[in-house]
Parts: sequence; structure tokens; C-alpha cells
Amino acid sequence: MHIHILGICGTFMGGLAALAREAGHRVTGCDASVYPPMSDQLRALDITLIEGFSVDQLALKPDIFVVGNVVSRARTADGSPKFPLMEAILDAGLPYTSGPQWLAEHVLQGRHVLAIAGTHGKTTTTAMLAWILEYAGLQPGFLVGGVPLNFGVSARLGAGKTFAIEADEYDTAFFDKRSKFVHYRPRTAVLNNLEFDHADIFEDLPAIERQFHHLLRTVPASGRVVVNGLEESLARVLHQGCWSEVRSFGAAVSDFTAQGEPHQFDVLLRGERVASVQWELGGVHNQLNALAAIAAAEHVGVSPAIAARALGEFHSVKRRMEVVGTVRGMTVYDDFAHHPTAIRTTVDGLRRLVGPQQRILAVFEPRSNTMKLGAMKAQLPWSLEDADLGFCHAGGLGWDARSALEPMGRKAQVADTIEALVEQVCAAAQPGDHILCMSNGGFGGIHAKLLAALQK
Repeated sequence: MHIHILGICGTFMGGLAALAREAGHRVTGCDASVYPPMSDQLRALDITLIEGFSVDQLALKPDIFVVGNVVSRARTADGSPKFPLMEAILDAGLPYTSGPQWLAEHVLQGRHVLAIAGTHGKTTTTAMLAWILEYAGLQPGFLVGGVPLNFGVSARLGAGKTFAIEADEYDTAFFDKRSKFVHYRPRTAVLNNLEFDHADIFEDLPAIERQFHHLLRTVPASGRVVVNGLEESLARVLHQGCWSEVRSFGAAVSDFTAQGEPHQFDVLLRGERVASVQWELGGVHNQLNALAAIAAAEHVGVSPAIAARALGEFHSVKRRMEVVGTVRGMTVYDDFAHHPTAIRTTVDGLRRLVGPQQRILAVFEPRSNTMKLGAMKAQLPWSLEDADLGFCHAGGLGWDARSALEPMGRKAQVADTIEALVEQVCAAAQPGDHILCMSNGGFGGIHAKLLAALQK
């Protein structure tokens, strides 16, 4: 069939486009803004990208329109529709569906789905699990919200029975307000962690816990739920009802625990050493991600020992502590962290890597809907405790970033433009510094701008 994807450049929809193309469908798509890595991947697959949501795209006459959750019935200030193509589809009565539903019906049907859910670490853990399954010879399919360096693509169909998927709790589409992950019907479900997020669609933490419980309702009795034993919120989710085998990780009394530093540790199964991981990643969060992936892989017959060997060859994901360049002894990193907890764990991971003597300059933009609303602004000073200096891009915020970062004193600076932010960082940077840029968007190309400015 010919499918036309609205909002094709999101990490999920871009991955779906790649899967549809590999399955032999004709794929076209449109979006309002395009940035790497997804734009590069789509162009490499020879998928036609159209800028904007114009009505003239009806002339493509696809068999179905697949609608991303970026699309809404919103109107601009002058009363015209923000997404005229969607209005035209509705007016003409043309067939449309959501990305998760299309995926469930055309890709996941009949597969052993391993779904990784959680506020943080979904992308990295899904990439770890996909690589473990590949290393074990299972030829998995996968859809990751990023580009795993071991594969070079964010999604593939795979020749085997297993399919690893990043399972997002964000809503499906403007016409389906359920979380995306309820469509996937996993046999193995990982609950990595759970905090309040997505303040634009969820009222409070119990509202998100309820969606996670809905996910558990779809796991069969022969399935497995892998749960982080450190999280009270997940204990409450399980308490609402669970009908499958449960395997825990992380806490002292969990099934799967780690002994040792995050970059080199033993894996214990109910207190007995079953594997040893030595790899290039750091940070306690990645150690926990690894335990989750090992526990999930065991459910499809991959021993912890083989999984640990696979992780020894795991090279993370693009935009996860990715070194983008070094200039005059100053290293610039790109990372996707945007929630305060993710910022804190990312800075902590880098601190463990570089030691206490070297300086970390944390450069970030509160870009997610939750952060733009200011729901977590009070946590920002806490999230940056391990950084020597913090630099915030405050453009477009509806709250006062300077006031929120006041507890940091002179350690924090705020700028309203990318150019001003680059100037601030360059004025403070010294040889030997580690400049960690964190955003869930393109961040105005700040990485290249910093490298160029530091070169002068």
C-alpha cells in the first residue's frame, strides 16, 4: 500500500516509516520541522519528505494516512486550522489511523513483543535489548526512539520472532488519547521507572500509573513483567493488578542485582553471580538499564552470561552522551536528557567518567512540553548539582528561568538566544572542560556553533 505519514520526523513515526518501507510499502510523509538524526535516516531510505501540512498533499492519493500525535485540531490566531491537511482528510472522509495502531496491525501481529516502558532510559534500554537479541542470533525486529550505533538505523523488521519496541506512555493521537504502549500487546514488558512527566496531558502521577496498569492488563499469563524494584510508583502499579510472572531488578532484594561500579559489574540472580559486564557506558542509570535488558532477554531464552557479553560490545545510541567534537582540549557532548531526573543522572554519569577534578559545563534547554509549562522548574538546581556551571536557554519559556536557577548563584547563567548562550559558554570554558549539551530537540545547532566558537 501507499501510506502518507503526518508528522514523519518524530523518532517514533520516522522509525515506523522505515519499517513500512522495508516491508515493501510506498512511503511519503510531511512535517513542520526537520532535524537529524531522523531526517538523515529518512532521506537515506529515499522517502519523500514534504515541508508543512498543506491540503494539496491529498493529490498523493495514498491508501491510508498515518497520523502522528503532533497533529491536532488546533487553530491559529486568525482562526485558520494549524493542520489543514488533517481537516481536509476529515472533510473528505478519507481513511486514517494512528502510528501505534498501524504498527500493531501490520508489523507486531504474531511476534513476541518485548516492550520497554518508563519515564527514563526507554531508548537506551530498547537498543541494549535489541543488540542482546541480535548477538544471541535471534535476528530481532526493533523500533527505537533514536539511532543505536550498533545498527545504524532506528528500526528494522527482523527475520526472527522477537520484536523489541520502545513503549511510550504519551498519548496515541488527537483521536485516541490512550498511551501508545497499550497498542503493542507485549509478552515481555519492562517497567524501567516511573515519575511525573507530560504535564500537558497528565494531571498527576496517579494518572500515569493508571496507564501503566492498562499496559499490564495486556500482558498474557505466560508473559513476564520486568520491574524496577527501587520505584514506589511501580509497586503501586503492580498492586492495581498483575496477571503475569514478575521479575524485579535494582533493589537489594530484587531478582536481578548488580555488584560493582557501573562500567564494570557482576550480575547476580537472586544473590548468585551469573554474569559480568564490562563495557564503555557509565552511570548508575545505565547499570539499571542493563539489568532490565538482561532480565527481559532471559524471558526469550538468552542467558545472562550471553547478554552480558553482548553488552560488552554495545555502543549506545546517537545523542546519548555522544561526543560531537573536541577543540583545544574542550570536549562537547550531545545528550537527549530533558527531564530533571534525566539531567541529574546524565551529569552524574559524566562525572563518574571524568572524575572530580575536571569541570563539567551543563548546557540545557527546557524544551519538552512538561518543562515549558514550568512543572519541574524547582528541580533544576537539584538536577545540576554535579555540574560546575549551568547554562540555560530560556527562549520561549512562560516562566522565569533566572529565578528558578537562583539557588545556584553564580554557577548558573541564562540566555534568551542560542547565540548569547554560546557566548556565555565560550567566555567560561577552559581547556580540559567537558561541555554537556542536553535537549530533546535540535537545540538550534548549538553543538556545531560551540565547536566553531571555541576554535577561535
